[in-house]
Amino acid sequence: MNDPGMNFDDLEVAPGFEHENLQGLRFDDPAQLGEALEKAFDYRGDVTIRKKDGAEIEGYIFDRSATRVRLLPRDGGGKMAVAYDDIAGVAFTGRDTAAGKSYQAWVQKYFERKAAGDKNIELAPESLD
Repeated sequence: MNDPGMNFDDLEVAPGFEHENLQGLRFDDPAQLGEALEKAFDYRGDVTIRKKDGAEIEGYIFDRSATRVRLLPRDGGGKMAVAYDDIAGVAFTGRDTAAGKSYQAWVQKYFERKAAGDKNIELAPESLD
């Protein structure tokens, strides 16, 4: 049953949001750590977690719960968990692989090369390294 007050055409487009450039930022203030860890979960690059004992772990955060984050360490070794109570700081040290990228820019590059007479056009993605 359709709700007469709903316009389903308006539901076809989800509202967007502005991407925050976090690369290079560091959060060491205990009052900001919760927000920083939430942003780290959405970040598409590696972060460095500084633990209260001074140890640092660089990796990609792929999961979080009410008490810990889980990450894939950059140096390998499998998944690991770090309790929020053990974290002293977070730094966004890795390259954000999605920053500044868009499908529109990719297509524009294709058409520019085509207009320039390029016959063997192959648009390969950038290396992540």
